[in-house]
Amino acid sequence: MLLERFLWAKADEVARLRRQEREDGLPAPYSGQRGDFAAALQGRKEGAPLAVIAEFKQASPSRGRICDTLTVEEAARQYVNAGAGALSILTERRFFAGELDFLGRAAARCPGTPLLRKDFIFDPLQVRATAATPAAALLLIVALTPDAALLRRLREQAESFGMQAVVEVCGRKDLALARESGARLIQVNARDLDTLRVDRRACLELARQFPPEQGEIWIAASGMDRRGHLEEAARAGFSAALVGTALMADGEPGAALHRLLHGREEGHHAA
Repeated sequence: MLLERFLWAKADEVARLRRQEREDGLPAPYSGQRGDFAAALQGRKEGAPLAVIAEFKQASPSRGRICDTLTVEEAARQYVNAGAGALSILTERRFFAGELDFLGRAAARCPGTPLLRKDFIFDPLQVRATAATPAAALLLIVALTPDAALLRRLREQAESFGMQAVVEVCGRKDLALARESGARLIQVNARDLDTLRVDRRACLELARQFPPEQGEIWIAASGMDRRGHLEEAARAGFSAALVGTALMADGEPGAALHRLLHGREEGHHAA
């Protein structure tokens, strides 16, 4: 199963963090401003259907290499200029060609923009490692940690460091666990993490059948590559969308984000 491969891929990282904690101690938490990730999702740019979390994504298991031509600094600059509400930074190395230091590099280039660490996080030491970066939020995936008590513990640990937790679900059972854990930022992934098949309609239907409750902020993820998809997500009750591959694929993520938000490219100038 692909999920098992994801867990296996992170085993070395967790073991290294345990050794580091035992021998040298983990780095101190980041002392700067992280930004308010939830607040960024509740505001949308003028003319846009909803807020977009634009993702720096160089590779994926489903597509292989996506874009090798851009640094994280350049992609972040283009995204912010084009109207991204927040940024998602892939830090997983084996499958997504990510690095943890991408977070610091993006924050230095675009100070004040909330950053999401997107990775396979299931151990408290990974939360502590994230806390040493400028990340405003981290991703927790119910399919990797299908235990409401553990999800709650990891979320509360993140919050103790001034971060927020985005809890990802893929269906009604995941959603029930996320809500039991007290999650308020809920990401519905249209991609099945075992088969990698995308079913955007199922993602929208989940929001219609079990709409966001008071205080919840919902994010739609995967399968969106045009403005009409954002409009459908907004009508279904989502506040934001996370988009990566569709923006990175042609090597001009700022222009791609502008087209996604506005359905056209004219008037966009990358600074």
